[in-house]
Amino acid sequence: MGRFSLGIVFAAALLAQQDAASLLEQKCLHCHGGTPLGKLDLRTREAALRGGEHGAAIVPGAASTSKLIRMVSGLDTPRMPLGGALSPAEIDLLQRWITAGAPYPGRPLTAQQKLTVTPEPPLRDADRNWWAFSPIRAPGGSIDQWLNQALAGAGITPAPRAPKATLVRRAYLDLLGLPPTPAEVAAFVHNPDPQAWPKLIDHLLASPHYGERWGRHWLDLARYADSNGYEHDFDRPHAWRYRDYVIRAFNDDKPYHTFLTEQLAGDEIPHPTYDSLTATGFLRGYAKVGFREKDNPEFRYEYLDDIIATIGRGLMGLTVQCARCHDHKFDPISQTDYYRMQAGLFGYVELDHPLVPPAEAQAWRAGNARIDQAIAALRDQLRSLEAPYTARILPEKYKRYPANVQQAIATPEAERTPGQVLLANRVIRTTRATPAEIDRLCTPADLAARRRLQQEITALEKQRPPAPPLAMGVTDGDYRFTPDGPGDEPAPGKGVQATNLVGSFLHEGPGRYTAPPSFLLIRGDRHAPAEPIGPGFPRIADPASRPTALPPPHGKTSGRRLALAHWLTAPEHPLTARVMANRIWHHHFGRGLVASLDNFGRMGDRPTHPALLDYLATEFRTRGWSIKALHRLIMTSEAYQRDSTGESGAAADPANRLLWRFPMRRLEAEIVRDQVLAVSGALNRTLGGPAVFPPLPEELLASSTKGIWHRQPDGPETWRRSVYVYRKRGLPFPLFEIFDLPDQNIACGARNVSTVPTQALYLMNDPFLLRQATLFAGRIREAGGDPVDHAFQLALARAPRPEERAAVDGLSLEALAQVILNLNEFLYLR
Repeated sequence: MGRFSLGIVFAAALLAQQDAASLLEQKCLHCHGGTPLGKLDLRTREAALRGGEHGAAIVPGAASTSKLIRMVSGLDTPRMPLGGALSPAEIDLLQRWITAGAPYPGRPLTAQQKLTVTPEPPLRDADRNWWAFSPIRAPGGSIDQWLNQALAGAGITPAPRAPKATLVRRAYLDLLGLPPTPAEVAAFVHNPDPQAWPKLIDHLLASPHYGERWGRHWLDLARYADSNGYEHDFDRPHAWRYRDYVIRAFNDDKPYHTFLTEQLAGDEIPHPTYDSLTATGFLRGYAKVGFREKDNPEFRYEYLDDIIATIGRGLMGLTVQCARCHDHKFDPISQTDYYRMQAGLFGYVELDHPLVPPAEAQAWRAGNARIDQAIAALRDQLRSLEAPYTARILPEKYKRYPANVQQAIATPEAERTPGQVLLANRVIRTTRATPAEIDRLCTPADLAARRRLQQEITALEKQRPPAPPLAMGVTDGDYRFTPDGPGDEPAPGKGVQATNLVGSFLHEGPGRYTAPPSFLLIRGDRHAPAEPIGPGFPRIADPASRPTALPPPHGKTSGRRLALAHWLTAPEHPLTARVMANRIWHHHFGRGLVASLDNFGRMGDRPTHPALLDYLATEFRTRGWSIKALHRLIMTSEAYQRDSTGESGAAADPANRLLWRFPMRRLEAEIVRDQVLAVSGALNRTLGGPAVFPPLPEELLASSTKGIWHRQPDGPETWRRSVYVYRKRGLPFPLFEIFDLPDQNIACGARNVSTVPTQALYLMNDPFLLRQATLFAGRIREAGGDPVDHAFQLALARAPRPEERAAVDGLSLEALAQVILNLNEFLYLR
């Protein structure tokens, strides 16, 4: 190659270097410069080669395998840069630059745009005028007035009132999730009292089984489960007390604004009760990695995001979580709004509350602390004794990991890159020398000393005072993580590290509790904090600028969560009453007036009857936030009592959005099981208490080795209502899953409803259901008389039709029972 050609190549390489440096400065260094996101610093060649949390960004001479190229071209996600994709020409420039060896100029690169927080956009009139953000109006009228007005406008004649037998079954399944007995059906059908219907509703609302039915709806929203989820799926031994709190709250008709306040700030109200402390389990409903909060501090922002999403979607009907990394794309919720809400929650820490008087709780803690101290000293001796043997065992175990992991572990701790820190810590924390491995290497003297120390630890553990009743909840504390060595136990007095200690509050020192600082995170990256931010609420729903903290008299918490609860239930709040009234309507009719229960924003559905929704929200508040009062209002309407058959509006409104007839709907999974147990006569109606574990197939249990599933026999102990079946995130109960159990990791407002062949196959072949059919047949046999009539009355609350009698003629009682339990009518609310 001639000198002239060499000059061209050199000039082209120099130009590529200059252009690439300019491109990095313009498009990349505002995130990967002075405060690098993901710990990836692109200012110097050395830093770029070292990489960030995901390894090296560039591999000189190998553009196709360089992480930088894969990210900017969208081969790996998320596509970079976040502010807007590079053009093909810009990507080609970076590829040529890396192929040429990724040369840098003789200086560190400098961002041409400083990383800043986007100014909060002003609220527009169009935002304020969106229907969900406008004040709730009191339109007057009645449910039927607003519905019939729409029907008349569409030229539709509504269906007539349903037969009384249909109504009584509808009411029982809707409010209790259990079928009426033939005697209860007959009593209502033959009751001439014009007030029989409202009296029946009052009777059902007074039943303790009402809370089991309607509490289950709320538990979906609260993403309730009895296990943590994720890989290890640890048991939550005290979670069931929150479930029982919810059931009691519905049975007691606890005013909704009190119900919300206890769940968001039950430890912050002026006089906390056992119920209010238990209620804070709502904030701990998220799926969780590991067991203790200190084990995986990097997930704390994920848990906060889950809480914000649950409050936003569940209580306000807004997808606030969409503003974590940038302003909401569709709704007037800024990123600053998101972090204001996060600041109000930021001081929370996990805590198991003792449900005993403070003196008793303190004595229990003190007794445990003395034993902890003694055991810690013995464990120090044990670790010292085992250290030489562990040092021989672990290096051999590390050899089974990939070379890059071994290199990370071998690198001195102070010299590890961020990626190596992550790799090394995870492996070191989870790789252990087993007792058997240590025993095989121990000298006789060390083995004897080791056994003696273990026996002393076991003896001390037996001296622990019995634990009081505990409720899984939260309080305020110091969230800052100062982890000890890998696998160390939490040290008392270190804020969140002490969250497995049990007491009413973590803040026990002098003076009032001060909330930790919270920051707006640029693009949601916890490694890129911007300015500090105080607590607050989304501006669009805060016209009165409510207080953002209401410190309680006891001074042990910040009062920020209490302020959040008061803001949500304030008279001028446009969303809370609408959202809950819409949810209750949805569970009665199978579809909300706003079909998108969790999204009242621009990407959600508009209300089919806006004035009716405001009427319900107004009545809800003026009747003392009483959920039972709203049931009465809805169920005594003509619309609720209409027949579910007929074709009068089929042409004009085939989807029945105007409710010209009562909408039929499939029962939820739990109610399918509960109704089977009730009809067979096997249902154990015991209320509350720890979860039960119905038998599962052995092959299914073998596939789930993490967490727990106790082996209980199929019998009365497990034949309790389905709300008490253990909710294992990593192993959904098969009958529930096949009938559309929602994702137990996120808040669910409306369940999916599917119809698939496996549902029928399961009902026909599952051993539990076959046994219940046998018990059902026995119940029919014992009753005497007409077995076909009795079977239909028990299961369907009506007599058989002639063609149905003919169809089952000649069947054994067992076959008859199984046929009835598989009928669509049995599985549907009509």
